[in-house]
Amino acid sequence: MCSIFSFVLFSNLLGIIPYGDTATSSLILTFWTALSVFVAIVALIIQKHGIDYFFGLFMPKGCPLALVFLLVPIEFLSYSFRLVSLAVRLFANIRAGHTLIKVLIGFSYVMFLIGDGFALAAFFPALVVFVLIFLEMAVAVIQAYIFSILCCIYLKELYVAH
Repeated sequence: MCSIFSFVLFSNLLGIIPYGDTATSSLILTFWTALSVFVAIVALIIQKHGIDYFFGLFMPKGCPLALVFLLVPIEFLSYSFRLVSLAVRLFANIRAGHTLIKVLIGFSYVMFLIGDGFALAAFFPALVVFVLIFLEMAVAVIQAYIFSILCCIYLKELYVAH
């Protein structure tokens, strides 16, 4: 978990460097990171408890047989959406912050190029960008923490019986 946290945190913070881009603002990387965690957790559950236990996660005990055809697909879909939840949450939060900073920098630059009274007013968006950079650093740490905590919650099924 420490390695996952460090990787996500380092990837998030790379975007703060001027002219840098963060890897976690790419949905493909966040998807593959989440998929690797998801597959590792499923493999560990199957290795420790067996495949019967894993498939038993999709059908609660005491469920009537008539509901199996409805309940199993719903449970499988909800279990699979953990992958989407991990990937999209990280991607969207990091991308939104970086996009906001880039828009404000562009806005400030254009105001400065126009000149006249706009050149003096261009310092206000630039000042806001410096404040947002510190906020973006906090978001990078929080998102790495959330990704790691969610991985731990999903890993809990390895140790706590259904």
